[in-house]
Amino acid sequence: MTSAVEPPVRAAELLVKDAELLVVDGDREIPGGWLAVTGGRVTGVGTAGSEPEARTTVSAAGRLVTPGLVNTHHHIYQNLTRSYAPAVNGSLFDWLTTLYPLWADLDEEAAYVSAYVGMAELLMGGCTTSSDHLYVHPRPRLVDAEIRAARDIGFRFHATRGSMTRSVDDGGLPPRSVTQTEDEVLADSERLITTYHDPEPGALVRVALAPCSPFSVTKSLMTATAELAERHDVRLHTHLAEDHDEDTYCLETYGCRPVEYFEQTGWMSDRSWVAHCIYPTGDELRRLAAAGVGVSHCPSSNMLIGGGTARVKEMRELGLPVGIGCDGSASTDHASLWMETRAALLLGATAADPAR
Repeated sequence: MTSAVEPPVRAAELLVKDAELLVVDGDREIPGGWLAVTGGRVTGVGTAGSEPEARTTVSAAGRLVTPGLVNTHHHIYQNLTRSYAPAVNGSLFDWLTTLYPLWADLDEEAAYVSAYVGMAELLMGGCTTSSDHLYVHPRPRLVDAEIRAARDIGFRFHATRGSMTRSVDDGGLPPRSVTQTEDEVLADSERLITTYHDPEPGALVRVALAPCSPFSVTKSLMTATAELAERHDVRLHTHLAEDHDEDTYCLETYGCRPVEYFEQTGWMSDRSWVAHCIYPTGDELRRLAAAGVGVSHCPSSNMLIGGGTARVKEMRELGLPVGIGCDGSASTDHASLWMETRAALLLGATAADPAR
């Protein structure tokens, strides 16, 4: 929620009054205040007695009105393999190879249902905007199904068109059944941008491009995707520095560490945000910060799979934009940003840092 408009708006489509308001700008709380909405956006907040006229007035007495939470990393299709016990004992690579065969059955109906259920769960926890990283494409138009679910439920959705092109047959991790060719990925990425991406402020649907990880796509796809994003002015998303096995893979396959590979492929810019970012060196963090790269911190997923945790305090001190991501329900068993924020607080406390 933004700060109050001065003077108050003269008229509004919706007025929420008598509420306990939490206003981000200035970190203010307004008891018994009001909030005006016009055109689907908050256009004013204020104290009792200064309310504008409105077409519809709703009493929120006894309730707390807060800004909508933003989920910066998710795999919403993973609702379909929630709490799948055989997948949780082992490393990240063990977890993935256990679940890939199940995800190979994903179809358009399953993508729609999982998205609808996942978005409803996020909304119940106060999340009004979420990105989503769908990177398995055993069948076409799965992202279209997710966007249709978002529109049906009225949810603000940033779809990231994920991809995997390097199968186990090519020295990668995923089976052939969930990968695509580079031409298929790039053609569908461009189709989704031109069909759905809305660059306007407050847009309900946006599209970003999101090759899955260094161990599941080719270097040429990473580079071509960065060029495509630049051409269409859309954002870039991927997993980065999530696991020690990723370090080993990049050194053996590309002759460099993951962050250097990220830089070589044209991703080191403020167009990019990455999930996890647990194992960069101090120098790598400084380079990411200087480029304006954002990080999605996913504490519960990291703990469940047995990984480490992002050095959030250090990142923020360096100026890295850091958000919270609930990650997929196959690795968190929930989709609650309140629980993720609490987990981030507790993980910070384990570092024995009072400021955390």
